[in-house]
Amino acid sequence: MAYKIVASQCTVCSACEFECPNAAISLKNDMYVINPDLCTECEGQYDTPQCAVVCPVEDTCIPA
Repeated sequence: MAYKIVASQCTVCSACEFECPNAAISLKNDMYVINPDLCTECEGQYDTPQCAVVCPVEDTCIPA
């Protein structure tokens, strides 16, 4: 399963883009999105998905 970004809560701060170890997060149409084909929920690299850890707005990066 992949994570997703709740567009209505995203502040477009870009913190998640640089923390993603799989380069699954990118800016599209002035909003960050997670490519589900690249997102591994950081399995094998971190205990917790890093997008959710670094996001300043709670519950913006959530399981899809």
